[in-house]
Amino acid sequence: MEKNNSIIHVVLTGGVGSRLWPLSRKSQPKQYLEIFENKSLFEMTVERNSHLANKVMVVGNVDNHHLSGKVMDKTNTTYLNIVEATPRNTAAAIAFAAFASDPDDVLIITPSDHIIDKMDDYNNAIQEAVSKANEGFIVTFGIIPTKPETGYGYIESKGDKVVSFREKPNETTAKEFIAKGNFLWNSGMFCFKAGVLLDELKQFQPDVYEKSKAVWEASKEGFLDLELSMQIPSISIDYAVMERSKKIKVVPASFSWSDLGSFESVYDYLILKGHPVDKNGNMVIGSGKHTTFLGLKNTIFVYTDSANLILQKENSQDVKDIYSELEKINSDLLN
Repeated sequence: MEKNNSIIHVVLTGGVGSRLWPLSRKSQPKQYLEIFENKSLFEMTVERNSHLANKVMVVGNVDNHHLSGKVMDKTNTTYLNIVEATPRNTAAAIAFAAFASDPDDVLIITPSDHIIDKMDDYNNAIQEAVSKANEGFIVTFGIIPTKPETGYGYIESKGDKVVSFREKPNETTAKEFIAKGNFLWNSGMFCFKAGVLLDELKQFQPDVYEKSKAVWEASKEGFLDLELSMQIPSISIDYAVMERSKKIKVVPASFSWSDLGSFESVYDYLILKGHPVDKNGNMVIGSGKHTTFLGLKNTIFVYTDSANLILQKENSQDVKDIYSELEKINSDLLN
């Protein structure tokens, strides 16, 4: 590993976690909820990578950067704060981090709202990715799947080569992917040299490159300008670079991983950690009050001060539809 470049952990904190409403709100998105052994997903992300990188950047937004700041104070972490004025998707967010770095710095990009276990496997995957990044590759992490999951995108792979990226499949297609044995879950984590990523972005999506560069150069202490930001096309890094570049490698990773994108995945995680369920698999989240379920199976009761949600575990993906309905009427219940 080269000594003259920094390894920078870049934490992306943009999402609102609409599928975890009413726990997750605009004022307290899921990555800041301290429901995981009294820590938030954001805090766990910072801690997990603290020994793997020698610098930290947080790419947040005007609504949540104060929440990130509290966690960074709590964990006593020095960091560079990049505050987006408006969400412009992951291509721009990652470009800002790359512009804030030296071209030879290796960036480890992670979302702030994922659960990861099997830390030895995780550390090995990161080390492998860093060495590939030092060779000039853009590395994505593909998780070896444990079931046919319809909530994730997939990477079709052959060794460390990416054959194709696939959108979230339906149940039948997901089962076909698993049966083939060379499909990985797309983790949304990346590793690359800042300069390599920017070169590829400039080649494939020059408008995103130029406009993000202008926004970064006009930034004041990490705060980005709203009017200039609005001109950046809202495009994912997958579409802008990953699906088009010839420099992509995948690290097939065996660490355990979940994006906790639904109450079903939160349920599964909490059960592993000893959270109580009754004999029919019913669970209460957010309240210690005695609750009895009669004639119900695999039901999740989510309690908050201002709104409750009762759902069948299998219907977890539909929570985002409730969020959308509340958004249409500009409901205070989202705040």
